[in-house]
Amino acid sequence: MIDVVTRAVAHAHGHVGWLAAAALAHPAWLLRRPVRRLSKVAVAATALITLPALSALAIYPAYRASLKQALFVRAAHLGWMFERKEHLGLGAVALAWAGLALHLASIRAERAEIRLPLARGAHACFVASAIFTLVVSALGSWVAAVSPF
Repeated sequence: MIDVVTRAVAHAHGHVGWLAAAALAHPAWLLRRPVRRLSKVAVAATALITLPALSALAIYPAYRASLKQALFVRAAHLGWMFERKEHLGLGAVALAWAGLALHLASIRAERAEIRLPLARGAHACFVASAIFTLVVSALGSWVAAVSPF
């Protein structure tokens, strides 16, 4: 069984994950027009998706030691969904950071023929990150709702 602190961090992890999904939708929507400069929005959304990733790293040893095997024994499909959640979560974080880097590079680019592809790439990364984060949050909530942990 996991301790109270780990359980609290796990709950916060899930809630912040849903907030991150909403926050990532903001630059995903606003950056569809490549001329926009939204560095504060992009930084904030990227920082918010990074928080649940860091909390996941903090609680992973406890999850691996006490819950992973029990989850697979109880229902293998739940265990596999949780595994996919982890992989998609890593992808969501990587895409958000890539989107941030591309957006900041597009702001600093002097020539339009360089700026436009960078801005479009940033938009695509934030859209994909928002979708991944939404799927990750839904999978995490589903597993948490049906598992007895």
